[in-house]
Amino acid sequence: MTANIFRGCIPALMTPCKPDRSPDFDALVQKGQELIKAGMSAVVYCGSMGDWPLLTDEQRMEGVERMAKAGIPVIVGTGAQNPARAAALAAHAKKVGAKGLMIIPRVLSRGPSVAAQRAHFAGILEAAVDLPSVIYNSPYYGFETKADLFFELQAKYKHLVGFKEFGGAESLSYAAQHITGRDKSLTLMVGVDTQVFHGFVNCAAAGAITGIGNALPGQVLHLVSLCERAAAGDATARQHALELEKALWVLSSFDEGPDLVLFYKYLMVLEGNPAFELHFNATDALSDSQRNYAESQLKLFKSWYAAWSVGKK
Repeated sequence: MTANIFRGCIPALMTPCKPDRSPDFDALVQKGQELIKAGMSAVVYCGSMGDWPLLTDEQRMEGVERMAKAGIPVIVGTGAQNPARAAALAAHAKKVGAKGLMIIPRVLSRGPSVAAQRAHFAGILEAAVDLPSVIYNSPYYGFETKADLFFELQAKYKHLVGFKEFGGAESLSYAAQHITGRDKSLTLMVGVDTQVFHGFVNCAAAGAITGIGNALPGQVLHLVSLCERAAAGDATARQHALELEKALWVLSSFDEGPDLVLFYKYLMVLEGNPAFELHFNATDALSDSQRNYAESQLKLFKSWYAAWSVGKK
C-alpha cells in the first residue's frame, strides 16, 4: 500500500469553467500546481467543492487523470448516485495514479439504509484495493457513518485509513472518541473550515481539507501550522491559532452553506484567479448583497492579517 496521503493541509479544488461553461482542465491543473507549490500536501478533486453532481463521469475522470499526469498528488471524491459508478470512478483513480480516495456515501437511492451503505463502501474499497481511503462523513449526505460500520469495513479493507468529518464540533469529538481514539493508526481529517482548531487540538486530527484555503492558501497554512504546534503543547501557538481562526470565521463559515462553491469561486476571482468566474449553470450566482458581503469580509480579514501576522510564524 502506498503512503498515507491524508496529512497536513489539503484544498478541495473547485472546477474552473471555460466561456462555454465546460470544465477548464488546463486552469484546474495550473491551480493544483500553484497550491502544491504554496505548501499544500495534496489536493482533493470532485468532492462537493468540485461540483461532482454537475460533471459527467468522463469529465471527472479527465480532470483526475490530467492532474495525476502533471504530478499533482490528488485525492479523488467518489460521489455518485449509482454504487457501480462510484466503484468505476475509484478504479479509474487507482489506474491513473491518484494518491487516495475520499469515499462519499450513497445518495438518494436507499441512502438511510446501513446495509446499502455497507455494500456501497465495500464496492468502492474493493475496486481500489491498496489506495489509501477515508470515508467522508457529512450530515449533508443524509447518512452518518458510525464506528461499528467503519470498523466492520476496516477489518477487511486495511487501506481504509481514516475518516473525514464535515460535521461540527460534536461530530468531530465523536470521531475522535470512537474511531481514531480506538485505533491510533487511523487518521482523522477536519472537513469543515470552521473547526480546524477543535479538530487538531482537541481531536488529534492529522490534517484539514479546506475550502477557503483555495483563495487564501498562505493564511490557512499558517492556521494549520499554529494548530499543529498548539496540539503539541505550545501555549503561544494556541493563543495565536484561536485569534487567527476567529478572524477567518466569516470567510470560513461559507463552507457550511449551500452556496459554498459560489462564495469561494468569487473569493478566488477577487484574489486574482479569473478562471473561476463562471459556474456550470448561468443561474448559479451570488446576489449583489452576497458579493458585497464577501468582498467586505475579505478586505477586513486581509487588513487585519497584514497587521496581526507580523512576527507570528
